[in-house]
Amino acid sequence: MSKNFGPEYVRAIAPYQAGKPISEVAREFGLDEAAIVKLASNENPYGVPESAKAAMAAAAAELGRYPDANGFELKAALSERYDVPADWITLGNGSNDILEIAAHAFVEKGQSIVYAQYSFAVYALATQGVGARAIVVPAKDYGHDLDAMAAAIEAAGDDVRLVFIANPNNPTGTFIGAAEIEAFLKKVPANVVVVLDEAYNEYLSPENQYESAAWVKQYPNLLVSRTFSKAYGLAGLRVGFSIAQPALTDLMNRIRQPFNVNSLAQAAAIAALNDKDFLEQGARNNAAGYQQFVEAFEQMGLEYVPSYGNFVLVKVGKDLAAGARVNLALLKQGVIVRPVGNYGLPEWLRISIGLPQENAILISALQKALASDRE
Repeated sequence: MSKNFGPEYVRAIAPYQAGKPISEVAREFGLDEAAIVKLASNENPYGVPESAKAAMAAAAAELGRYPDANGFELKAALSERYDVPADWITLGNGSNDILEIAAHAFVEKGQSIVYAQYSFAVYALATQGVGARAIVVPAKDYGHDLDAMAAAIEAAGDDVRLVFIANPNNPTGTFIGAAEIEAFLKKVPANVVVVLDEAYNEYLSPENQYESAAWVKQYPNLLVSRTFSKAYGLAGLRVGFSIAQPALTDLMNRIRQPFNVNSLAQAAAIAALNDKDFLEQGARNNAAGYQQFVEAFEQMGLEYVPSYGNFVLVKVGKDLAAGARVNLALLKQGVIVRPVGNYGLPEWLRISIGLPQENAILISALQKALASDRE
């Protein structure tokens, strides 16, 4: 007789599906790796900044030693950048780690976590991983409906312990303005932790930028999550961090693994944090690439969600198999994008913004895939 190991809520988890790596697509379809374009995982098309490469080369001599478990130098750099004490910062193995640490630190089995429909898949995984109840609030124009989320928190009462908000949101690219977020923070009970997930913050235009670290000083229940995986080009190194008051960071660091950010990652993150030219180059490319995409989508008559990140969500058909069909047609042409059926958006694809030539290849491949799909 077979035995089920582990809690039922863990067995119910559907493992996270990452974007297909280039090597896998090359093997599967018999393609040349060098000719494949990957626009699936919202990575920085410029890769790792030279400043970070130099910092890693210097740090390599000490790889026989354990990393600094407390990340003193990285925390000091972040402390200076965001004008908060170093003990307000928690380091993570990517921001995914921060999100999961938060769920474990603040939520007990059977309590509730609130997040929006069409928001980052890790919110659901983190909720299931601690045996919590998910309160999924219907999206508004593919983004967060903060009034409805506040009402859901109030209706659930003391049962709610955590709320996730992604801004900009992945996978839809929607954005919530500063005034709307602050109005929401004022409504949330003091015993509910608000995780403001800002993985794509650096791609916001100057008029949309706001400094959420300043809110942390005002709201003891606010935790801001950031990452070096996107604009800073360090996706393969896995470096994330959060900013919160000590009442929250103390609990986070009781859960956090002591060596969760390795030595090379810490050195690279310090260098990238101060590489203003690299960030500005990425922002310019992203703005131009976004325009390149939306003009093409409009010419093809495709619906898309206006995006504030480094990707665009585009509708490629009307039936529930459209996204999968078009995705397969793109893979056969050596172009990797992200199907989002697991988000409840099977007619859509999420496409990362690449270099101009990569974007052009995607546009051409998408035109061919759609023409074939409509025959």
